[in-house]
Amino acid sequence: MNPKTFWKSRLPLVEKALDRLISPQANPPLIHRAMRYSLLAGGKRLRPILCLAAARAVGGKESYALPSACAVECIHTYSLIHDDLPCMDDDHFRRGRPTNHRVYGEAVAVLAGDGLLTQAFASVARTKPNRRYSPADLVTELAHASGSLGLIAGQVLDLDSEKKRIPLKRLVEIHRAKTGALITTSLRLGAMSVGAPPEKLRHLTRFGQSLGLAFQVIDDILDITSTKAKLGKSIGKDQSAGKATYPKLLGLAGAKKEAGRLTASARASLRPLGSAAAPLLAIADTLLGRDH
Repeated sequence: MNPKTFWKSRLPLVEKALDRLISPQANPPLIHRAMRYSLLAGGKRLRPILCLAAARAVGGKESYALPSACAVECIHTYSLIHDDLPCMDDDHFRRGRPTNHRVYGEAVAVLAGDGLLTQAFASVARTKPNRRYSPADLVTELAHASGSLGLIAGQVLDLDSEKKRIPLKRLVEIHRAKTGALITTSLRLGAMSVGAPPEKLRHLTRFGQSLGLAFQVIDDILDITSTKAKLGKSIGKDQSAGKATYPKLLGLAGAKKEAGRLTASARASLRPLGSAAAPLLAIADTLLGRDH
């Protein structure tokens, strides 16, 4: 398979699995409609695709990684619902449509996020055990990345840094947790679900850490240079909220250079995995060149 087609070819598999995850007939209907509204709204599906590609990169069956792929997308979607709330970033659009709280109200949006967070752990717990990792190991991995030492930590640090001058080191700390932790864990879960040996897991971890930061740098750039129609969400929000961004600290040219440096670092981390990592390399190149 051409590595560049991997992402596109796996999207239907991911969408079908996500659709099955939460039944439209589940009771009470309101909360499950709200959960499905955000979960099935499309998007790049970067994290589940990375999860499947990581399983492939270490020589495992992608199907074994599907429960983890669904889990990381549930976590990501829950975080977006909560990020968009008026008490957080107060966004009105996400993935090209009104945000969850604009459709269902703030209370139901909070609960929809909570429901997706809970569903993520039910999904990852269904992973088949292997000789290196049990479902409990994967649950622990996901909890660490999405909890108060990972994604939530990054969000808190981000909120605490608004309208403050912070050094680049602090900005990196924020985004290693807020964005990078879940991207890295998507890769780790994919590899763990197929019993990857420790050395291969280390290579994927380094790849994820560099890719996660590169992804955020590019997001910051697009918040300045892209359009609402392309991004499917509001633009210029970081600047109006007084958030620190890579272009703000490094300048636009400097931010683009940093994205290139991080992508090169990510690519170097995958060399020991050989041709099996070609889809992951193609994903890294796609992210660097994206305009939405």
